[in-house]
Amino acid sequence: MIIKNATFITSAASPSQFIKSEKPIIAVVGKSNVGKSSFINMLANQRKLAKTSDTPGRTRLVNYFDFGEFILADLPGYGFAKVSKAEKEKWGKVMEQFFADKSNAQYVLSLLDIRHSPTADDVTMVNFLHSNAFSFAFIATKADKLSRMQVKSNVREIAKRFAVPESYVIATSSQTRQGKDEVLQKLEKVLEVLKSDYFGDDNEEE
Repeated sequence: MIIKNATFITSAASPSQFIKSEKPIIAVVGKSNVGKSSFINMLANQRKLAKTSDTPGRTRLVNYFDFGEFILADLPGYGFAKVSKAEKEKWGKVMEQFFADKSNAQYVLSLLDIRHSPTADDVTMVNFLHSNAFSFAFIATKADKLSRMQVKSNVREIAKRFAVPESYVIATSSQTRQGKDEVLQKLEKVLEVLKSDYFGDDNEEE
């Protein structure tokens, strides 16, 4: 898959503003400062498509981007301590409302910081996706911060923590572009499956 011209669509703060599209919607989730914006920019091969910030918790809305074959939905980061309880609850409510309707996303990319063990918030997010029957992949960000052996070891740890094969965890770096092709290949396969779900009746006799 080649992303040629990804563009920003809109931001949504409530269910009435969530996008409904004939294109598959891929959601991106992760804790604050995990590098979601940098990851999105890497996939888009752009520097400023998604706004990045050194201050965690910048994304407070659901931001939508058109990636051609699919829509990407960037959700608010979770687990940032330096905000009020009311603000945390507001962000949490947006995410809960988003995932309450399966039409809001057909697949999820769950981002984890490869430098650290999964946090309690990461585990809660993954358990939430499991309990709501969402298909998803693990994206381990900031791989350039570790040695090759450390990356391999930490990928193994993440896979063990969530009881999945190591192949389910893709190590990435927005700085070196490590993992970009692997993520795009994964999304291409996902889109093929989603398409077959939509048009399976037409293809069953082949």
